[in-house]
Amino acid sequence: MRALRLAAAILPLLAMPAFGQTTLRIGIGADPNQLDPAQSSAFVDRVVFAAMCDKLVDVGPDLQFQPELATAWEWAPDGRALTLTLRDGARFQDGTPVDAAAVKANLDRYRTARESRRRSELQQVSAVETPDARTVRLVLSEPFAPLLSVLSDRAGMMLAPSVLPMGERVSENPVCSGPFRLTRRVAQDRIEMEKHAAHWNAANIHFDRLVFLPLTDNNVRLLNLRGGQLDLIERVSPTDIPTVERDRRLRLVAGASIAYQAIQINTGHGPAAQNPLGTDPRVREAFELSIDRAIINQVALEGRFTPNNQPEPPGTTFHFADLAPPARDPARARALLRAAGHDRVSFTFRVPNQPLEAQIAEIIQAMAAEGGFDIKLEVTEASTMVAAAQRGDFEATMNIWSGRPDPDGNIAFWLATDGFLNRGKYSNVALDRLLAQARASTAVPERQRLYHEAARIWLAERPFMVLYHYRWFWAMRADLQGFEPRPDGIIRLAGLRLPR
Repeated sequence: MRALRLAAAILPLLAMPAFGQTTLRIGIGADPNQLDPAQSSAFVDRVVFAAMCDKLVDVGPDLQFQPELATAWEWAPDGRALTLTLRDGARFQDGTPVDAAAVKANLDRYRTARESRRRSELQQVSAVETPDARTVRLVLSEPFAPLLSVLSDRAGMMLAPSVLPMGERVSENPVCSGPFRLTRRVAQDRIEMEKHAAHWNAANIHFDRLVFLPLTDNNVRLLNLRGGQLDLIERVSPTDIPTVERDRRLRLVAGASIAYQAIQINTGHGPAAQNPLGTDPRVREAFELSIDRAIINQVALEGRFTPNNQPEPPGTTFHFADLAPPARDPARARALLRAAGHDRVSFTFRVPNQPLEAQIAEIIQAMAAEGGFDIKLEVTEASTMVAAAQRGDFEATMNIWSGRPDPDGNIAFWLATDGFLNRGKYSNVALDRLLAQARASTAVPERQRLYHEAARIWLAERPFMVLYHYRWFWAMRADLQGFEPRPDGIIRLAGLRLPR
């Protein structure tokens, strides 16, 4: 009944001009926080950016790098430079060319601008050179194995040089080079775009208009899809999968995922860190002992995801089976708290206002109570939660990470002292050294050894607790053709079409 009331309330808001089959309407799980690749830090931003902003390189279904604005790349023999060849004829949405000067301007902004959250991702880039209009050479201070992975995300998204002087206000008018350009945004309601006719891949874009509708309630997203107000929705809740499968008008697409859900704990960012959970690793160990990832998966996720305590999926190159999570033991958790001088520990747990995450938080709250923890849940809009965390206004938060092809992007961003997502200001010099050594090496056995040693540190100190790895589920009209699932969970629009 709650979902029906919500749907009844929101359906009138979705009314829009009858664009026919030339408009694609996508329901997304939150309203983007920042439509500026330099300042963005939320997963949903990347879903929208995929329509607006081409990257230098993309990631394919097999997690291999694919050409996008760069059609070729070559490493220097010593690993201290990467040379990119740019696509001939690519243009920004203002008509200007995507040339080497434009790429340099973007990369220099990402590397140096005060507002940029990409600075730590590109700190090994000491210079950007432009030998000619179609060649860009990134000079490195040291070998940096994750660089292509970095350029396949926001640090590789190119904006028209004309908007770069706007600095922190770029998100008001983000002119990129992607297949669609922004025409209107109504916060918490919709993001409207139109096709970029001069896009290099325009022949493979089959919609004239694109509308993203942020609907945080999973039930409402699905009800709007079933009611014909949407054509495609992301992140179908596991509990809604049987409904989609029974509806012949719809199609469910499932895909492997490198994304994970985690809890970040504030250990050093302002006054909010000054509590037993933030200051004492024994209390964080007790917290982990009080929860059971398998129960979370079975109760909230219908057993469809993969319980895990590490940022790499089980069975992959940089997952370590010998570092498995401890079995749930509430009695031992209470004993640890007593040894640390506490009968019970209280803290506030911020979670995004989405039903699935809220349910998971309630399960954690109930389990942790048996281990000696009194958790207050604070459910907020995702962008509000991120902004508060960036200020240090949190004790613990729940976070989704969509995953990166290189392991550095799955752990260093969160736990390195200068990681742009290290909102709790955790810092460990030994961990920083190991992560730096791992990103400087291209030898897989050596990187495995280094990441294993690093994992032993942060898994013991627990500033960050992975809960599970996702499996992606999308639902769409049965007649929507050309959808290809990707492990990063990002919707690619090329090739998508509806019958006219």
